[in-house]
Amino acid sequence: MLLIPAIDLKDGQCVRLKQGDMDQATVFSEDPADMARHWLQQGARRLHLVDLNGAFAGKPKNEPAIKSIVAAVREYALEYDLDEIPIQLGGGIRDLDTIERYLDGGLTYIIIGTAAVKNPGFLHDACSAFPGQIIVGLDAKDGKVATDGWSKLSGHEVIDLAKKFEDYGCEAIVYTDIGRDGMMKGVNIEATVKLAQSMTIPVIASGGVHTIKDVEELCAVQDEGIQGVICGRSIYEGTLDLQQAQDRADFLTGEIGEED
Repeated sequence: MLLIPAIDLKDGQCVRLKQGDMDQATVFSEDPADMARHWLQQGARRLHLVDLNGAFAGKPKNEPAIKSIVAAVREYALEYDLDEIPIQLGGGIRDLDTIERYLDGGLTYIIIGTAAVKNPGFLHDACSAFPGQIIVGLDAKDGKVATDGWSKLSGHEVIDLAKKFEDYGCEAIVYTDIGRDGMMKGVNIEATVKLAQSMTIPVIASGGVHTIKDVEELCAVQDEGIQGVICGRSIYEGTLDLQQAQDRADFLTGEIGEED
């Protein structure tokens, strides 16, 4: 079970939003690269980046900050003689040229959200052009998919769309319950498991992580197909200790023999 720190970028800064509201942004760092190093030092094995301005504008808006994070992660991996540390990015990615530029620049996975729902042909092309590197982000409320930075609720059922995108060849699904994101009310385990059970590709949970209890509950259902969970406000505000939680997850899922 991977615990994946989120670094949400707004105007070049690392922030957290409540329920996707750009007017409810809390700035946690003015140096996103330094924040990336911090989470790596806390045991993160993957990072989740979101270009929030890009998500609303429909085109990349935080590329300098993203490049600085990639450089910092590479430097960290070299310093500690580590294998590649995967970085996934979503927000405002609407064309193949942007995907290619980001992947060539050192990102491992590209997350396509709104564009996947509105332009499935683009997603299909992306999965074909960049096999193994395209993740679909599905944000939902009450089982219905939301788009455009969560500002619009579509009529699409999450599971129906996820299965369609799986057939296209996407690598994984990031599933966010937008009613819980940034609210630290706990993960929607039932909905996440229901989605994972319908898929053969992994699901990454997102939204609502608050304490280590949420991590333990996810570990208990990992075998249903849940690969990891994205952690945001909880690790920034300290209700969840990332290193302690990852150690606990490793123990519960058999990655290590015993807890320290």
